[in-house]
Amino acid sequence: MAVVVRAGAGPLWWLGVFAAGIGVLVPGLTGRRIGVLAGAALFIVAAAVVAYARRKRYTALTRSAARAGKHDVLQDRAVTARNWRRGHRWWLALAFAAALGGAFAVPAAGGMLLAGCGAGLWLKAGWLGRRERAENALLWVRVDWLDGRAGRPAGKAVKAYRSTGIAAGDAAPGGARRRTAALV
Repeated sequence: MAVVVRAGAGPLWWLGVFAAGIGVLVPGLTGRRIGVLAGAALFIVAAAVVAYARRKRYTALTRSAARAGKHDVLQDRAVTARNWRRGHRWWLALAFAAALGGAFAVPAAGGMLLAGCGAGLWLKAGWLGRRERAENALLWVRVDWLDGRAGRPAGKAVKAYRSTGIAAGDAAPGGARRRTAALV
């Protein structure tokens, strides 16, 4: 489940960094200094809002997690991340274009906002990973409960999470890639 949260962090972060870097080159209407200061404030606010959004829903779904059965369809980490990125590619392109376009008014602010959203998703995935380690179980979302773009791991369609042992699958707690071979 943290894999779905973490899948958007990388693209949002890197697109935001590139947009902010390109946006600094444009003087803009407000000037570079004001643009960068506004962008820094937006980065902090976006990271905090994204990291703390829907925590009650995640906590409630975590408490009601059931053991994964043999009929539950659970995907590998790479497949989940690829499906999320494919489903959101046009939204990512639109957000990148908006961040670049906004640089003509407030340099670097749009890119830093985008990067803040990515950082917030990483923070949320880290929080979920700490919960998974504390409970000694990986949490999963059934694939058929995700939306059409392979997102919304805490959406209305998700009734409960599934749990497996900490060594199951190819993801570590928090949705990161498993670095070493798991002991089974």
